[in-house]
Amino acid sequence: MCRAHPLLPMGQSDNANVKAVKLYCARCEDLYNPKSSRHSAIDGAYFGTSFHNIIFQVYPALIPVKSTERYIPRIYGFKVHATAALSRWQHLERDDMIRRLRKLSIESGFKEEDGNVADDSEGEDDDEGEDIDPDAMENEKMMEGGELNNQI
Repeated sequence: MCRAHPLLPMGQSDNANVKAVKLYCARCEDLYNPKSSRHSAIDGAYFGTSFHNIIFQVYPALIPVKSTERYIPRIYGFKVHATAALSRWQHLERDDMIRRLRKLSIESGFKEEDGNVADDSEGEDDDEGEDIDPDAMENEKMMEGGELNNQI
């Protein structure tokens, strides 16, 4: 994806002796662990959390063109089946719906993994005083209808 784009050193903390240095790819905007064991002795605070940002502000010509390729998850070289991605998305949507129903104090009737009906008193959010309009939530959901296609 990055086609051997040069990496920049980056710390995850500005405080000394917290984390070792990581490598930042500006093309895919991701952090990597260094391969070499000698990098594990270098403290990330030497570079700080903003080193890559400062470099690109001083030298804007070094900013790479962002990659339009998407990461395709693979297990042992085989692509993860789209049904698995759909299943994960459905579980996230169901959990989100249960959370919204609990906010509205509506009994959901969903069964937990062990077969018991979900208890609405568990996992109550601190937003009890918040007014929620069910029609607005339904309209918002309709606006997000294309979300499934983007995640597969």
